[in-house]
Amino acid sequence: MSPGYNREINTPVIVLLGPTAVGKTALSLELAELFACEIVSVDSMQVYRFMDIGTAKPTLHERERIVHHLIDIVDPDEQYNSALFVGDALEAIDAIAASGKIPLLTGGTGLYLKALTEGLFEIKGSEDASIRHQLASRLEKEGRDVLFHELRAIDPESAERVHINDTQRLIRALEIYQSTGKTWSAHLQNHRGPADRLVNMLQIGLTCDRQALYKRIEQRTLAMFDNGLIDEAETLQEMGYSPDLPSMQAIGYRHANNYLAGKWSRAEAMHLLIRDTRRYAKRQMTWLSKNSAIQWFERDDHHGVLQASEKWLADLQ
Repeated sequence: MSPGYNREINTPVIVLLGPTAVGKTALSLELAELFACEIVSVDSMQVYRFMDIGTAKPTLHERERIVHHLIDIVDPDEQYNSALFVGDALEAIDAIAASGKIPLLTGGTGLYLKALTEGLFEIKGSEDASIRHQLASRLEKEGRDVLFHELRAIDPESAERVHINDTQRLIRALEIYQSTGKTWSAHLQNHRGPADRLVNMLQIGLTCDRQALYKRIEQRTLAMFDNGLIDEAETLQEMGYSPDLPSMQAIGYRHANNYLAGKWSRAEAMHLLIRDTRRYAKRQMTWLSKNSAIQWFERDDHHGVLQASEKWLADLQ
């Protein structure tokens, strides 16, 4: 972790946020070229090596145009979380600032950004191996649907953040409630972290009409299949990465793996991936809409974003 974790970081930091498929990559490259930025990925899946198509990583050409950080830094069977992200992101921000450039954070993993801006904290008394083991046993016997329904009943806010297939966080949310008597979301609401670490931050959000976003999601899903998502998932399995790994249960890879296992047809896998990506985008927007610091722009309003960024940077002089 960065040795300066508790200090204030005065360097200007631009953050570009928005739901999946809204068009962040193209605008981030434009911003980076205009304002001499290097990009820090705020994406919980793009950290994984060998997982390119399903995570919609910037292409090699795009990464040659602009330096990107926190892409391809761990293997698919390694754990990565918000705590690791905070340390890695702060180190990247330091390095970018030291080179005389501006850090541009972009991605859609709201939890990572929240951890970076508001700090990490421990929930005292929430670690209970016996409860965790019991929940894992229940998951195996009763299935994830039962546990997710239980979480939604006791902690609907956390159920909005945790995908039903993210069993690690599903069990963690129930463990926190059972061991402390308070929901995960209640603990988060009571926490006040060191939000002044990044003191000069411009947060920009991209949005668009929901139906237009859904159409973009459909087009991108079709492109993923045409560009070899199934082959990528098959190669990962041949490399020894189990379909049961958390990374391999992510949106896109879970669908490809179910096709490879004969559970779904190709058409079913595509249909369900479109559906699940739409649901994910909706959860992202719900999460991001709670961030009052974000200045929102329509996805096509590149001029407005560039103008706002230029004015903000000029005001810091």
